[in-house]
Amino acid sequence: MKYLLPSVFILLLGGCAGEYTFNSNLDSDAINDYFKASDVTVYEGTLQPVGPFEVKGMVEGETCQVSENDAPASVSEARTLARRAAADKQANGLVIKNCLLIEEASQNCVSRALCVGQAIVTTNIQQ
Repeated sequence: MKYLLPSVFILLLGGCAGEYTFNSNLDSDAINDYFKASDVTVYEGTLQPVGPFEVKGMVEGETCQVSENDAPASVSEARTLARRAAADKQANGLVIKNCLLIEEASQNCVSRALCVGQAIVTTNIQQ
């Protein structure tokens, strides 16, 4: 018995060895697109860009709670969508001008969140 258990263990480990490859349905471009908002620094309130910067244009992010059973609209998600829009303009910064949460139901949304800002390119990124 004391020789049987190690022999079985070695056979099981030997079965795991081989030339295995990993195939995924994930697209590397989609992953880069998903994380591109993290490359944009958000400047809001007392945190403002230091040094010269170039304005690339206005951007916005908007979320909508379509039905009562959906997740409520959030300002943080709207801000992330604005960061993604700034990244689409090849900006590395976003100066938030205003974020608004509208909890009054409209024809299309139960609640809505909106963030508007300027997409900028800075030479110095404040951390």
